[in-house]
Amino acid sequence: MTEWADRALVLRMGHFRESDLWLRMLSRRHGLLTLFAFGGSRSRRRFCGCLDIFNSLHCRVRAGRSGFLNLEEAVLLGGPRVLRKDWRRMGLAVNCLRFVEALGVPPEGADDAYALVEDLRVTLESASVLPALLPLFFRLRLAGALGFAPDLGRCGLCGASLSGGGQFVVDEGHVRCASCRAAAGGARYGVDMDADGLDLLRHVQQEWPSGWRTGDLPAAVRHACARAIDGFVQYHLGLAWEGGHFRKV
Repeated sequence: MTEWADRALVLRMGHFRESDLWLRMLSRRHGLLTLFAFGGSRSRRRFCGCLDIFNSLHCRVRAGRSGFLNLEEAVLLGGPRVLRKDWRRMGLAVNCLRFVEALGVPPEGADDAYALVEDLRVTLESASVLPALLPLFFRLRLAGALGFAPDLGRCGLCGASLSGGGQFVVDEGHVRCASCRAAAGGARYGVDMDADGLDLLRHVQQEWPSGWRTGDLPAAVRHACARAIDGFVQYHLGLAWEGGHFRKV
């Protein structure tokens, strides 16, 4: 049996048997894990009632001979307070956490993903204004942190820098400049985007949630960004948000 300690965020929690819990957690070094907390719903000494969703914990974990991971002890490092009283923000949080679960986080991408979700937690808790497309922005940013970032800075055909608008080609995962778009014709799965839309998506790829722009977006920019991100996630990551959960497509 091996034992290790790490920081982790609680993404989901459920009961099994009378007093035992299972938890989906994002560990800073180990990625997305399922842990079992035996006696978790009753023990105050080992868990102190700290196993709620979106809590940040310092955990001591033991790997048993069967391959299951047992949460032996947890200490609360931080958790949402305002967020739990705001159902709209909690809905945004759950949407983002479900995406983390559906996409999965391997150990090699765990540190960046953990930092991203931790910054999201703090932002949802403390920011006075949130981006209108926050869940979609989060999907694009997490995909990039795990190595699935589309190149939005150069034309995918000629390699020229994109100083203006272009067409995001969903199935190819790149942007065509105006010249290449005209020469190749309209792509079957293309989203036309102006310079402001592409600049916004590049900004999201490079910043943490706490730094994302929160100003009102023109309807055309908002719709184009939403279509581009949603199309990219569905086509390249195989995930679609429907009925309160992500399904494989």
